[in-house]
Amino acid sequence: MTETPEDPAAKTPLFDHLVELRRRLLWVLATLAGGTALCFLFVEPIYGFLVRPLAAAMGTESTRRLIYTGLTEAFFTYVKVAFFAGAFLTFPVLAMHVWKFIAPGLYKQERRAFLPFLAATPVLFFLGGAMVYYVVMPLAWRFFLGFQSEAAETVLPIQLEARVGEYLDLVMVLIFAFGLCFQLPVLLTLLGRAELVSAAGLAKKRKYAIVGTFVVAAFLTPPDVISQILLAVPILALYELSIFLVRRAEKKNSLYHLGFLE
Repeated sequence: MTETPEDPAAKTPLFDHLVELRRRLLWVLATLAGGTALCFLFVEPIYGFLVRPLAAAMGTESTRRLIYTGLTEAFFTYVKVAFFAGAFLTFPVLAMHVWKFIAPGLYKQERRAFLPFLAATPVLFFLGGAMVYYVVMPLAWRFFLGFQSEAAETVLPIQLEARVGEYLDLVMVLIFAFGLCFQLPVLLTLLGRAELVSAAGLAKKRKYAIVGTFVVAAFLTPPDVISQILLAVPILALYELSIFLVRRAEKKNSLYHLGFLE
């Protein structure tokens, strides 16, 4: 007997699906707003955590500082910090509502296959963000600070006067870039399970993936070779992991088609 999705979802009209989607979106937005408000109460320690790699790279000089040149810049920087932290904190709620919305319309085997990928998504994003914070930023900040000079070298000294808003924007871009790029195994494995890509095809296009990876890294990271390599190398490793996972997905698909798995 052919397996069908759960009966309630199969019989639910389109309008009811839209109402359900609206309800879940409202819950996600309300949770995000609550998480942002909660994080705003602790915004200074959170911002201090994000600034710590730059402070460590600057050393113990008494002149190290961040500035703001617009009257409202510091306030809106704190708002962005709170929103960023709130989104990170409430991401599991978003994932849960995505799962509850799509799960009733999936076959039992599809639900079993999709759930591990949903669980892996925040873990991989966290690993990407952790790599930025603990590896990329310390190296990149020391590289950029190396362009400072004393008056004896350049007649007038060149000193960093970093703006808080620009610094936060750069940190957020790096964290989101690495976090999203670390989703590559999830995306390619899902495409493999849907038989839209194959392990052989991915392996054959490996040389194009290498070139594309370094191009993407050049756009997403600061203009220094260290940051680009530190993003490109993990992506290439994740690409190889994706080939392995797609190959496993193909074997499972073959077993499903032959009737050995339900």
